[in-house]
Amino acid sequence: MLKHHKYVVFLIALYLFLVPYSNWAQENSTQKANLISYLEELEREFNVKFSFVDEDLQGQKFSVPNSKTLPEILEELRGQTKLNITKLSDRYFAISKSNFVDICANIVDNFENSTIMSATVEVLGSNISQITDIEGQFYLKEVPRNANIAIKHLGFKTKYLSAEELTGSNPCKTILMSPNYQQLEEVVVYQFLTTGITKKPDASIELNTDKFGILPGLIEPDVLQTIQALPGIKSVDETVSDINVRGGTNDQNLVLWDGIKMYHSGHFFGLISAFNPYLIDYVNITKNGTSAQYGDGVSSVINIHTRNKITDSFIGGAGFNLLSGDVYGHLPISEKVSVQFSGRRSTTDFINTPTYNRFFDKVFQDSEVKDNDNSSNENIERNEDFYFYDFTGKLLYDINDNQKIRLSFINTSNHLKYTEKTEDGKAESLLEQTNLSFGGSLESVWTPKWSTHLNLYYTRYNLDSENIPSESQQLFQNNQVLEKALKLNSNYKLDNNLNWLNGYQLNEVGITNYTQVTQPAYKSNIKGVIMTHSLFSELDYRSKNEKFNARGGLRLNYIKNLKTFKTFDEVILEPRLNLNYALTDGLKTELLGEFKSQTTNQIIDLEQNFLGIEKRRWTLSDNEKLPITKSKQISLGLNYDKNTLYVGVEGFYKKVNGISTSTQGFQNQDQFSGEIGKYDVSGIEFLINKKTATYSTWFSYAYNTNNYTFENISPNHFPNNLDIRHTITFAGTYTYKSFRMGLGANYHTGRPYTKPQEGNNAIVLNVFPNQINYEEPNSSRLPAYLRADASFIYNFKISQGIKSSVGASVLNILNKKNILNTYYRINDQNEIETIERVSLGITPNFSFRMNF
Repeated sequence: MLKHHKYVVFLIALYLFLVPYSNWAQENSTQKANLISYLEELEREFNVKFSFVDEDLQGQKFSVPNSKTLPEILEELRGQTKLNITKLSDRYFAISKSNFVDICANIVDNFENSTIMSATVEVLGSNISQITDIEGQFYLKEVPRNANIAIKHLGFKTKYLSAEELTGSNPCKTILMSPNYQQLEEVVVYQFLTTGITKKPDASIELNTDKFGILPGLIEPDVLQTIQALPGIKSVDETVSDINVRGGTNDQNLVLWDGIKMYHSGHFFGLISAFNPYLIDYVNITKNGTSAQYGDGVSSVINIHTRNKITDSFIGGAGFNLLSGDVYGHLPISEKVSVQFSGRRSTTDFINTPTYNRFFDKVFQDSEVKDNDNSSNENIERNEDFYFYDFTGKLLYDINDNQKIRLSFINTSNHLKYTEKTEDGKAESLLEQTNLSFGGSLESVWTPKWSTHLNLYYTRYNLDSENIPSESQQLFQNNQVLEKALKLNSNYKLDNNLNWLNGYQLNEVGITNYTQVTQPAYKSNIKGVIMTHSLFSELDYRSKNEKFNARGGLRLNYIKNLKTFKTFDEVILEPRLNLNYALTDGLKTELLGEFKSQTTNQIIDLEQNFLGIEKRRWTLSDNEKLPITKSKQISLGLNYDKNTLYVGVEGFYKKVNGISTSTQGFQNQDQFSGEIGKYDVSGIEFLINKKTATYSTWFSYAYNTNNYTFENISPNHFPNNLDIRHTITFAGTYTYKSFRMGLGANYHTGRPYTKPQEGNNAIVLNVFPNQINYEEPNSSRLPAYLRADASFIYNFKISQGIKSSVGASVLNILNKKNILNTYYRINDQNEIETIERVSLGITPNFSFRMNF
């Protein structure tokens, strides 16, 4: 089986190597000829004469026609050159420039090198105009040859060109537009930390994987690891499947992949992202002031966009690190159709690398797998089978310049099977996570001012777990999420400074939680379905002088629970606000606010429940045991961004109602109480970043106070499980020619936990099973956390058209033992055991990549 995998990987990699050479050969086989010289050849071959003005034809280049007859050749020349070719007699022809031409261009930001959609293209002195499509392209027919063209967009200097400059090009010319607020050499000021991370005018953060530089500890642009370098975003357990944004739990983040909601985001039990980064175009992260078009995600929106433009040549790559190997490609089928694909598969089931061993130690510490692996009993035969993979695909079809169809799918999987054979029998445990999603969109431009975007998707997430000991209680669990959604956006440009967004969204989410226990016999099968209708409207204003940007909107949700024994419906109105004003050149202030809600949450099954591995099971709000989660947030920020210095400070307050102890990961006396409450978090985030062409160094600090309120718990006000008061990051990157390096350290104060009472009162013996007497909830704190990381990347060329890189990283280079969590349990001797889950030890990694 392994040999077949190797052959497949080899053949795909060989294909990726050969295609670029094939394309290169084809491109070079097309020759461009001088028109005047070619006409002289035609005169000799067909005994004809052409009359023309030399200036009209001077410098004209074209592809030599394959046709054999003179009429066919002349017709092909008309199509390529847009010249008027008039037959005067059987022998004489007159050639002149047409009074009208067809023009086209691609409009590109010369700083971000990204396409500019919705730019206005005007033919001066006429009624002809158009806006660029979502790919930054426009195409105009029958434009007067001597006309002047004006290209305008908010935030950019107006570009003036003649129509003749934009004709006769295949493919269309690329027109670069410059920001109108600074000179081109100063573009570095709008990016911080590293190349490819940009703060947008609406205060969101955009990560561009193609331009991504380097961050300490990362040798690949893992998007969910990268965003944790931003202030206010971290993971208290060093995973990407438990990202905490401003004190919120992971299930309070809305993760979208090509507009599809993702219910599963991590491989290797959350240690690496499940999204292959090499076909991702950009990722947008919003912590507050979210657009009204997005529901769910009371803490943040992480919006992942794959490449969306048809290219005229093959793009691909392949690589491996000490955990997995992957390939990807973007293959043009025709001028209007192309396909994308990516595949990644772990090597963890047949190669034990140092990286795998460190990850394995962290995931399976205090588990059946690890404990039995350390056992000295030689009569036990053990085997663990663990692997993960992900596949993505995308079909891009441009019906015409104004109508574009996109079809996407993603499939991710994690598999763990542990078996143990003894003389008395066989024990087996299984844990499997899969996510399969399909989506499609239709992008339409109806007029220069009006465009629409229709999106549909289906997603299915499945978690299966089995624990089958040889002689004891057997446990079977299943968690399944099915979601279908439709979303229609309509954008109308009221004028050059004001855009109006309206839309409708329909979501139907069904979640099943199945549990079966053999001793004592117990079975539970809970199903729920919630349907949500949402209407939203939003105005986006940009002042002419570029100093003031404002976005305000409303989202109206009608939520109906269809499957619980007691149905409910609820109407929720969610206002959104996003204001940004430039006080001076380089100094801006921003005011953000939002109301949000969500109906899906994750119940956390704690470590002692299965193999020592934490499981998270999705569940729906029923407005009784688990209400709809609602949040309110406001923030005020001040940013200085000039030359090579960025300084930003932001204060915020967030209140979240409708949380349950079952979704918060309690590990004390309130673990199974299911109490309903809220949390309030307030804080300040600070970042200073000095960045030049060769180096970037930054210091960030975040202060949070995060407290629960549960009316039926005593005391009813205490620190949140995610109450990390102080967080500090100090890091830097350096680039010298083809070499890049990053070095940094992360520090935060310890998270709260609950200790047992001391003395003889620690265990309650008069109940079954015995219970632990705890102190007040979260009245103790873990030691402070400190981790230093380093990474190095070197880029080089194997041959023309093949770029390569090698990278090395070390996580926790000081090999510091950081305690991530502490909890307690009673053993068979009625003694309290202290369980400490520790961080990754020193963890090396190595990668090699080729890009074609």
